[in-house]
Amino acid sequence: MLDLKDYGIQMWDEKKIASFRLTLLNWYDQEKRDLPWRRSQNPYHIWVSEIMLQQTQVQTVIPYYNRFLEWFPTIEKLAEAPEERLLKAWEGLGYYSRVRNMQKAAQQIMTDFDGLFPNNHQDISKLKGIGPYTAGAISSIAFNLPEPAVDGNVMRVMARLFEVNYDIGNPKNRKIFQAIMEILIDPERPGDFNQALMDLGTDIESAKNPKPEQSPIKFFCAAYLHGTYDKYPIKLPKKKPKPIQIQAFVLVNAQGKYLLEKNNQGRLLGGFWSFPFIETDLIGQQLDLFEENNTVLESISKVATFEDTYQLKPQWTNQTFPSVKHTFSHQKWTINLKEGLLSDQPSFQDQSRKLEWVDPDDMSHYPMAAPQKKMLEAYFKNNK
Repeated sequence: MLDLKDYGIQMWDEKKIASFRLTLLNWYDQEKRDLPWRRSQNPYHIWVSEIMLQQTQVQTVIPYYNRFLEWFPTIEKLAEAPEERLLKAWEGLGYYSRVRNMQKAAQQIMTDFDGLFPNNHQDISKLKGIGPYTAGAISSIAFNLPEPAVDGNVMRVMARLFEVNYDIGNPKNRKIFQAIMEILIDPERPGDFNQALMDLGTDIESAKNPKPEQSPIKFFCAAYLHGTYDKYPIKLPKKKPKPIQIQAFVLVNAQGKYLLEKNNQGRLLGGFWSFPFIETDLIGQQLDLFEENNTVLESISKVATFEDTYQLKPQWTNQTFPSVKHTFSHQKWTINLKEGLLSDQPSFQDQSRKLEWVDPDDMSHYPMAAPQKKMLEAYFKNNK
């Protein structure tokens, strides 16, 4: 077991730990948020909520959560869901690998656990896409197991509570906060204990504009008592996302339909529909010329020969559109739109690409990620 003294952390005695638990849980009993997933002990419901809540605000999640359970009311329904229906349910939440992993985990449950959600921490941790935090949350909330749920909110509270001089953004340091929580967690009400810290970290102990004077645990908090609150938590700046230039092509045929392409390649936006687009940041690509020569030359070729790539020869218009910007965790896209008109509705010979002509009124049936939605808004706003 990790010795916290090695990290400069002096844990409290049993009496103080008991007092802390009582103080925190009394506050939670009075102030806890009324959330749909807190009205259920169903581990499937709790699992859905925890995955959705990762890097997404509660008020945003609630309608998604309700619709998801309406569309996929059981683990079996989730396991059998068509990909497009699955992505449509998640559309707008981002981080789409999460819902794909949820489906794989649902299939695991159907195969390995006879369709019943596992009721112990070890088996829950084996499910696809469930990391230590989610496993701890489900174990404690659904099954009352004394397992910590350590996320950014909890690490922030713990960092202030014990003046932890380690970067909470460094995954290697998570074990320190896990060890603290294993000692502090209330063995009788572990789910409520974890959720109390989540609520506290979301509001009073938030990263921006915290309200330390209102904290129910301020007299336990070393940073508050020592006047070092502004120093904690320690979090070093993240690496800035790489800027990427994208050229998107808005092709309209004689019937007023638009060309959409399904992304069948790569993890980023895989399975979603959008206007055809290609990366045009050739300068950035050429910096890596000696490292990935073939990739760069192939990409340059594609940029130069759009007509050959799609076997289409549109009449390009001079219409201008505002650039679309979208930031992922590792990339920052600037997307420029180019409009092209076609006098017929050609079919497509290239079977490796999934291309369809789509009426504007039918676009809502196609799962689209945020960049495509922004492109649609920019295009149609300009073409009113």
